[in-house]
Amino acid sequence: MINIAVLGYGTVGSGVVEVINTNHKSINKRAGAEINVKYVLDLRDFPGDPVEKVLVHDYEIIANDPEVDIVVEVMGGIEPAYTFVKRALESGKSVCTSNKALVAKHGPELMEIASAKNINFLFEASCGGGIPIIRALNSSLTADEIDEITGILNGTTNYMMYKMATEGSEFDAVLKEAQQKGYAEADPTADVEGYDACRKIAILSSLAYGRFLNYEDIYTEGITKITPEDMEYAEELGMTIKLLGTSRKIGDDSFYAMVAPFLVGQTSPLYSVNDVFNAVFVHGNVLGDAMFYGSGAGKLPTASAVVADVVDEAKHLHRNIMTNWSSRPLKLMTMDEVEGRFFVRVKGTTVEQVETVFDNVQIVNLKNLPGEFGFITECMKQGTYEEKVHKLNGNVITMIRVKD
Repeated sequence: MINIAVLGYGTVGSGVVEVINTNHKSINKRAGAEINVKYVLDLRDFPGDPVEKVLVHDYEIIANDPEVDIVVEVMGGIEPAYTFVKRALESGKSVCTSNKALVAKHGPELMEIASAKNINFLFEASCGGGIPIIRALNSSLTADEIDEITGILNGTTNYMMYKMATEGSEFDAVLKEAQQKGYAEADPTADVEGYDACRKIAILSSLAYGRFLNYEDIYTEGITKITPEDMEYAEELGMTIKLLGTSRKIGDDSFYAMVAPFLVGQTSPLYSVNDVFNAVFVHGNVLGDAMFYGSGAGKLPTASAVVADVVDEAKHLHRNIMTNWSSRPLKLMTMDEVEGRFFVRVKGTTVEQVETVFDNVQIVNLKNLPGEFGFITECMKQGTYEEKVHKLNGNVITMIRVKD
């Protein structure tokens, strides 16, 4: 029997217990032993819930029980999750987590402790909910040199962008709807400002490139400035707008990473990823293109990924699973050096003035928006774009990057 302790009985924690109870026969078979939920830690009581039999309020009970083999951390946040997880690892208990904030900030340290103790720290559910992207990067794609990862990594913002594109709704209206449906928190800042996607692309990039990418170094821009008018331009261009987390290896040892809204064309596999779904596009020098698609959030999809880690740790109870992630920092190019194309909306200027500044541009006019127009630039460094756009004397309404 392998005893586990679940830290947190919220949405994901209750899902973990439900998945284990529902699929206990197949899970035990795959793990090669019976998985037993010995403890569930939470500050609250749950009258009438069967979890009462194993519910504890004091972490010391779990920390001091040598029979606990695996700790499942689904509390969220940095503290007390970090303290609890570090202590569990140092006492020889494997840990799996869905906590992207914890992994993004302390991943290298926690993996080093696990390696030294010959146990495991796994975090499949931290990126993309139920999409098995971590395991793919860590094992299935190890023969490849990955040079790009780009993903729709936040279901809330993807739902909002989809609604704005298909219904012409204002940002505030779709945010309120997302909150009513339970997709967005009462404080939606982490989603709409791009912080959630930033932590996820930091984790994925660290695994893909074998170095630690600090999420605080990543340029991050949310969706709060996107308007229905921007969506109209996108439709006219046969494109749509998505919040993407993206990182790329340029040449032998240069990298960039960012989170920002992008115009995405119909030839991209990400174009058709709608509603609350997530997708991660990966390019490797041998594999070429691959995309992983599925439910990016939700109780059972996320819990399924957590339990998959439990099974993996049960099969490797006292044997560390190697990961392609070191504590060596990944340095990023400055944003001025990053190349791309840019969609720009302007007013108070002319096509001739724009063409004088930017040379070859694709002009876009909308009849219902007189006094302004849009254009897409050629590929250029962002620093060059900034120099050129400055010559338009502040007549820019908005700029959105184009995903090529």
